[in-house]
Amino acid sequence: MIKAIFFDLFFTLVYPCYLDENEYNIIGISSSEWEKYAENRMLYNERAKGKIKTEREIIDKIVNSMPYILTDEQKQSILQKREERMKRALLTVDNKIIEILGRIHVKGVKTGLISNADIIDIKYWNESPLCELFDSVIFSCDVGMLKPETGIYQLAMKTLNVKPEESIFVGDGGSNELCGAQNAGMKTIFTEYLDCKTVNQKEKINKYADYHINSFDEILKYID
Repeated sequence: MIKAIFFDLFFTLVYPCYLDENEYNIIGISSSEWEKYAENRMLYNERAKGKIKTEREIIDKIVNSMPYILTDEQKQSILQKREERMKRALLTVDNKIIEILGRIHVKGVKTGLISNADIIDIKYWNESPLCELFDSVIFSCDVGMLKPETGIYQLAMKTLNVKPEESIFVGDGGSNELCGAQNAGMKTIFTEYLDCKTVNQKEKINKYADYHINSFDEILKYID
């Protein structure tokens, strides 16, 4: 019997799409070049594990890894654009997702969030309509662990007092999160409701997916 469903956040429940003007526009580079630096594994792990304590320091470290010289004003503008993008993602949530999370609760199943995120990513979490729909929320920057580390899933289950065989993890497959969930003993659902993957991405992710959904309401059939 399933007693808890755990969800990834970005690209599973919210989509942090770029706006009309974004971080990379301040520098005059492409989004792909920006992401090459912003998503550098070492820098990302550092901030997502909570080792960077201020929003501005996150931006400084990204920018300082680039072959460009930026003014203090430009760096502040980049921070502002990034915060705006994450705020919009957290505050503009698909109605179907909100509905299904509510229906899960009606069935008596607990909901938990397990997200790799830094302090900029979660700054506006408390203002999100998602906030009140979760019984437990674990952000990597608060606990010093990242998916797919087994420990972060174990912590989430312990928080809701459920066993692995009573748990399902739902995610888009980023950060090898479904593999991590399976290693922790959970069943896994690969969702493409918000973000459709390429054929090659699907093949890799499906190796660790017990179930696959395209519509968010399909989750309900796995907890009945």
